Formats: sequence, structure tokens, C-alpha cells
Amino acid sequence: MTKGFDTDTLWEEFHRVVNMNSEELREYLLADASDEVGFPPDPDLGIDEVGRRVLHVLGKRKIDLTKEDLDVMRQVVDLVQTMGDLTDDDSRHELMTVGHDPLRG
Repeated sequence: MTKGFDTDTLWEEFHRVVNMNSEELREYLLADASDEVGFPPDPDLGIDEVGRRVLHVLGKRKIDLTKEDLDVMRQVVDLVQTMGDLTDDDSRHELMTVGHDPLRG
């Protein structure tokens, strides 16, 4: 779907579908990783890999993007476009791990 996007278009589409800011996403990922037993010793352990990569991209300027950043951006845009705005618990959880809250219009 997004393979034909140039960097500028991909940047805009990524930031359109990622409707959680980096602080909200980080808090969500940490809460999800902590489960009922508390945070692991290393805050990166247990955090969704794609979600962590999304956080990394959110902290960058467009000019500093790498090929890996572009790949994760495409992956996130494709996922959100494929899933749409499903709000059942499992779908919402999957979308929120990449920074998209389907309950935000």
C-alpha cells in the first residue's frame, strides 16, 4: 500500500495515523509491559519492538530518518490502514502499541 510513498508523503501519513504523542505511547507501552507484576529491571524489556521503534521515529526530524525508520513507518501506516479503527479490545490494543488510538477521531 505505502510502497510508492515518497519520504515527505510517508512522513505526513505516519504522523496522521500515529495520533498518540511520544509521552502517551511510552506510558502505554510501559504500562502494558509491566502487566500485574511491576516494571522489569530494564525499561526496554517487555516493550513491544514496533512500539519502541515508533517512539524512536517520533523523536526524529524528517531529515534524520534511516531506511529502518522508513520501514517501520510503512509498517505502521499499513497496519492502521488494514485494521481501520477497530475498537474491540484486542484490535485497539494492537493499534495502540504502534501509537494509534482508534477512539480518537
